[in-house]
Amino acid sequence: MADHDADAGLFGPGSVTWQLHGDPMMWIAGVRALRLQALHPRAVRGVLINSTFLDDPWGRLRRTADFVGVSTYGTTEAAERAGARVRKIHRLLGVDDPELLLWVHCAEIDSYLQVLRRSGLRLTGDQADRYVAEHRAAARLVGLDPAAVPGSTAELDGYFTEVRPELAAGPDARRIDAFLRRPAVPATLLPARALLWRPAAALSYAALPEYAHALYGRPAPPPATVTRRLTATGRTLRRIPESWRWRLPPRHIQRAVARLGPATRPDPYTLRGPAAILDGPGRTGKTDGGDSGRWRRPG
Repeated sequence: MADHDADAGLFGPGSVTWQLHGDPMMWIAGVRALRLQALHPRAVRGVLINSTFLDDPWGRLRRTADFVGVSTYGTTEAAERAGARVRKIHRLLGVDDPELLLWVHCAEIDSYLQVLRRSGLRLTGDQADRYVAEHRAAARLVGLDPAAVPGSTAELDGYFTEVRPELAAGPDARRIDAFLRRPAVPATLLPARALLWRPAAALSYAALPEYAHALYGRPAPPPATVTRRLTATGRTLRRIPESWRWRLPPRHIQRAVARLGPATRPDPYTLRGPAAILDGPGRTGKTDGGDSGRWRRPG
């Protein structure tokens, strides 16, 4: 039986984040984020030099997904523990530069929001702004000052405009892109790579902004065509029963619903209802720095 006084975590069922992050298109969004993040030469150099990405890329992707899951659906204590682990790893590896952490954060949030909206989840402008603002809480977990993080889609767009001259598809970015196009897998999984991974990876590339296609030097279909493909893919994946999708390890959503009750099951379509869906337990506006004013770049 669910405990109605249980800890709803950093976000809680009343947040946009809670409703969106259970969507299966998050996986394609995550791969888009990795491709976008790779375009910052200093950020991607730090990842390749100081992490195990090339030796254990699947492990890195799983750990990232686990962090997103626990920070969204875990208890406050679990999310804070996960954040402390991430900050410690960043310090030990020397990749705790706030400027680079900000780039990684913004590329990730933009990717989640862009892919989910273009694949058929209808958010109002206010809801999209709320989603960006909520993730100041997640930014704090990885070591950023929430006040230094964009808190609306307009501020996020402004950040990308400012940082764009620093981006390039150098050798490191191309190594990651090559891996994502043809990841190393056991021979028994080669058919699955061709059938499942290759179209998903291609769609993640197509969903990048046009300036990213230009930097990589590889064209993509027109944006309207990409949006249609994202919508069709989202429609297909959402037909997979949630009871199957959420059963996969590490089962963050199942545990959250068991803790808080069946009424808290994530459902992005509830966002079409009253604006009050954005309020309630775990609302991050209490602690995420969202009232700190306009975004400013660190330094």
